[in-house]
Amino acid sequence: MAEGLLKKALPFCNVSSAGIFALSGTGANANAIAVAKEKGIDISAHVARQITQQLITDSDLILCMTKGHTEMLKNEKATTLGEYAGTNEEVVDPFGDDIEGYRRCFTQLEGLTEKIADIISNDNKTS
Repeated sequence: MAEGLLKKALPFCNVSSAGIFALSGTGANANAIAVAKEKGIDISAHVARQITQQLITDSDLILCMTKGHTEMLKNEKATTLGEYAGTNEEVVDPFGDDIEGYRRCFTQLEGLTEKIADIISNDNKTS
């Protein structure tokens, strides 16, 4: 969902997602697809993949849902969505939750990604 939000907000950036525990090759959760669709974002073609050293090397910035994820990556490019947005909040993975859990997560991601998009857009203006 975060990838879809950031792609919409930052069309001039190359945005992709990968997970530490992702089941590579699986599609997005049906609840995630439904909630994103409610907000005009199509993530139905999303295919999960695991993070690799090559993805880390090729990335300028790695945004994680939790501090635990950043600690697992042990890379200076990694920070949480909340840290980058200036809120320091962590995003709870709604995996296994009902559609309301996905809506709560989407709302949180929407607020964070709006702040992140503003920061990145402003950085691009000064570059």
